Amino acid sequence: MPKPSVTPLSVLDLSPVSAGQTPGDALRSTLALAAAAEASGYSRYWLAEHHLNTGVAGSAPHILAGLVASATTTIRVGTAATLLGNYRPLQIAESIGTLAAVFPDRVDLGFGRSGPPKSPSEPAPGVVPAAEAVSDRVVDGLLIPAPRPIFGAVLPRKFRLQGELLGRFPGDADNFENDIQDIIGFFTGEYRTKHGEEVTATPALGHAPQFWVHGSTAGPSARLAGKLGLPFGANYHVAPAGVLDSIAEYRAHFEPSAALREPHVIVSADVLVAPDERQAQRLARGYEHWVHGIRSGHGAIPYPSPDDALELTLDAEAKDLIKDRLDTRFVGDPHQVSEGLRTLQRATGAQELLITTIAHDPADRQNSYQLLAEAWGL
Repeated sequence: MPKPSVTPLSVLDLSPVSAGQTPGDALRSTLALAAAAEASGYSRYWLAEHHLNTGVAGSAPHILAGLVASATTTIRVGTAATLLGNYRPLQIAESIGTLAAVFPDRVDLGFGRSGPPKSPSEPAPGVVPAAEAVSDRVVDGLLIPAPRPIFGAVLPRKFRLQGELLGRFPGDADNFENDIQDIIGFFTGEYRTKHGEEVTATPALGHAPQFWVHGSTAGPSARLAGKLGLPFGANYHVAPAGVLDSIAEYRAHFEPSAALREPHVIVSADVLVAPDERQAQRLARGYEHWVHGIRSGHGAIPYPSPDDALELTLDAEAKDLIKDRLDTRFVGDPHQVSEGLRTLQRATGAQELLITTIAHDPADRQNSYQLLAEAWGL
């Protein structure tokens, strides 16, 4: 565990699939990285939820969290985030309750709000609308880029297909607060049906995880996290334009609860560390093509090798779409990246930082986390 005087660092893992790898290879790399992260002093190991991406194997975070927990002994394990509309509340309570019963005091459950818009002209929750005339700015040394136009008004085909396959319907994300209350109620025994009937959700009852709410904007997720008195996860790596506003919204709406007396924030950062800056920049090749697949809505591609990335090109429009992701990624030697993360922590007031690292070679990814842990003082 981190030293008391050091801001805790945790891992966010998408289980990226590199070119030449199989999804099985990527998932086994996740288990190896989890064990290494625990040995290096990271506090939490969280799994993301992404669907229909050839370059991401992390599509079933509840199952993968169980595998990670089995491969480790002390690090907290969880989701960042479980996208609620993709499941029924009872399914989530039973799945996470199973993990929490087997691995007591080690499981975290992050709630994420995402889903199809109510109408074709309305952006989906969590999707940044077309950028207005806003310039990049620097706040307390931290770059806050202008918002980027992600997807536009109509979701790409992949997201429409994903919604159909998962049984989503327009506007179902509006159930977010009720779903969270129901899930927590299954763990505490306070859930009641609309007819007032008690329900015992085994093995969830009595085995509550630590609950988190994650958000990218100063919207419903940030406000709800504050209202419920839950810790909040803010996305600097996904939507850096809104990180300060989302945290401010959370703190403005915070009400003390049994879980928290004061606001508690973890902020995500995209990081790549190597022994020297030149090597780090070489390993960083391929990121722009990988992240463009995500940002454009087509899906992440298998992560290219540094040499193969030299043969790939993006036009000016594509580069502009991902400029904020490139400008806010922390790439360099251990000292450079540590200084950047200290700026991020200071500007946001975060109590914890959540590190996500993508590289073609799993060994380089693991080495990046180890170098950062040593430089940070975990």
